[in-house]
Amino acid sequence: MRKRVVVTGLGCVSPIGNTMQETWDALLAGKSGAAPISAFDASAHKTKFAAEVKGFDAAALFGAREARKMDRFTQFAAAATIEALEHSGLKIDESNRDRVGILIGTGIGGVITIIEQYEVYKERGPERISPFLIPMMITDSAAGNLAIRFGARGPNMALSTACASGTNSLGEAAEIIRRGAADVMIAGSSESAIHPLTMAGMNVMTALSTYNEDPQKASRPFDKNRDGFLMSEGAATLILESLEHAQARGAKILCEFAGYGTTDDAYHISAPAENGAGAALSMSVALQDAGLQPTDVQYINAHGTSTRLNDKSETAAIKTVFGEYAYQVAISSTKSMTGHLLGASGALEAAISALVIQNQILPATINYETPDPECDLDYVPNHPRQASVTNVMSNSFGFGGHNATLILSRYQ
Repeated sequence: MRKRVVVTGLGCVSPIGNTMQETWDALLAGKSGAAPISAFDASAHKTKFAAEVKGFDAAALFGAREARKMDRFTQFAAAATIEALEHSGLKIDESNRDRVGILIGTGIGGVITIIEQYEVYKERGPERISPFLIPMMITDSAAGNLAIRFGARGPNMALSTACASGTNSLGEAAEIIRRGAADVMIAGSSESAIHPLTMAGMNVMTALSTYNEDPQKASRPFDKNRDGFLMSEGAATLILESLEHAQARGAKILCEFAGYGTTDDAYHISAPAENGAGAALSMSVALQDAGLQPTDVQYINAHGTSTRLNDKSETAAIKTVFGEYAYQVAISSTKSMTGHLLGASGALEAAISALVIQNQILPATINYETPDPECDLDYVPNHPRQASVTNVMSNSFGFGGHNATLILSRYQ
């Protein structure tokens, strides 16, 4: 029989809080992380706002010398992981380091380093680029840095499936434990891609909201007047352990990692299938993996990007899987507050889902003002809600047609 997997630690860096507790408190307060962009002059851009991480001081955390060797996405991953390990109480030493692995996903990796160093190359020539360019830009740099920092010698890798990266990373990390290749996996995802070039690229795809007059109301998942997503950044890390390992060290178990499904639309490189067929299959596979029926799920943390196509497609997929019960299950999109962390979104939303189980409170979908006839389910509008929650589903979908679904359950 495969091993049971539990969650014992959480950590994050997000636009609404630089710790997990700060982020959770901001979610319950309905706080948006959106603001005019501070990283660069966005006056020439169609979208002049984003959800940036605020007050993050990498030099204070890691020392100025070390911080300069890490892309911002690696810095975020390290900060989130330090918090998650402290939360879990896990100590990595010679007795267990060979059985502790790391899997950190990212959609883009060190894209800002790549762009900045290309500018150096153009202006100053090939001999003037940083010797740290390659180790800073590669997508596995976060996982590799964390292994060095904590001495973890188990399975170590990165995973990239666009905006499904975080959810896939957690799912694949759990599978490593299930098959017995590790006792502990430090798993999550990180992203930092708020840059003039990436913002311009998203704008020409018409993916971003252009609600510049009031950025905090720009992300409005499932609302009839939604016009695109809120670009964001950050990271989240979860500590996954085999149940036996967690019990043996007396760890506090936050919830159980119960199910995982992943599929592809095989339809379009950037647009979801309108009927949500691939997403529906991912949800069905996750339910089967968890040994649950749709009616066993009390809450869905939706991918809910606030784009016209995604929210309609995800709603259709939920109806396909859940049938009439789709109108009874509570659904919300925390992206209405955090924005879309791209490859890091799934990990943050899984951490939020774990806190839903711990606290029995559902975060709201803020900015929900005008119902959409094509999105007619219960999206927990505008205010958090007390609820009895045993099983939570979390969805992530990415460019390339990637779909990934997790189910977290109250530990019993």
